[in-house]
Amino acid sequence: MVRVNVIKPGGTESIEDDVQIDVKPTIEIKVNKTSTIQHVFELYVREALNGDLMIFDHKDIDIILMQEQKKIVAFAKDILTDNVYGAESRLFEFLRKKGIVAYDSVQGGNIYGSMEAKILDSKKYDSVKAALLNIAEWFKEEKPMTDSMEAHDELMDDALLNPDEEHATELGEVPHEEEKGSILQKNLFAPYLYGRYTY
Repeated sequence: MVRVNVIKPGGTESIEDDVQIDVKPTIEIKVNKTSTIQHVFELYVREALNGDLMIFDHKDIDIILMQEQKKIVAFAKDILTDNVYGAESRLFEFLRKKGIVAYDSVQGGNIYGSMEAKILDSKKYDSVKAALLNIAEWFKEEKPMTDSMEAHDELMDDALLNPDEEHATELGEVPHEEEKGSILQKNLFAPYLYGRYTY
């Protein structure tokens, strides 16, 4: 109960009246930040018998994520070319900038044409999952370039297999000649034929 002075309307008298004020207890609200960011990505991954994750999404390289050794290794998919080295270099540069692999661990592997790096340890995050997520992010960065290369290859194949009228001839349109090219096939001295002429 609280005693309050009340002034009547139109009058100057003040009277004391008992007014009940219901004071609600204070509510303490504690907000715990539990929201997590979900990352959804797709990779073509196989698990080896020892638990290594083998990623085959790239056109030029295969990537092995060694969970026990905390290491990432990239190999040439088919043949070793400049494209392979470029892809490996871009992968490890991306992972190095993201803080996934150690700066001084990026090096050539013990298999010809391979490249490897050690995954950094983390007390806050699962380092293997972080490495897998960042490899998926690297694939997203590579996609426009690989798509344009594939489109160029398809364009060249189409130009060879289905040429336009300007660059194509019908079968039989070019007449057959008895001799073609610059190498003579007759009246040629051939030492490998024991000094005889070819006729």
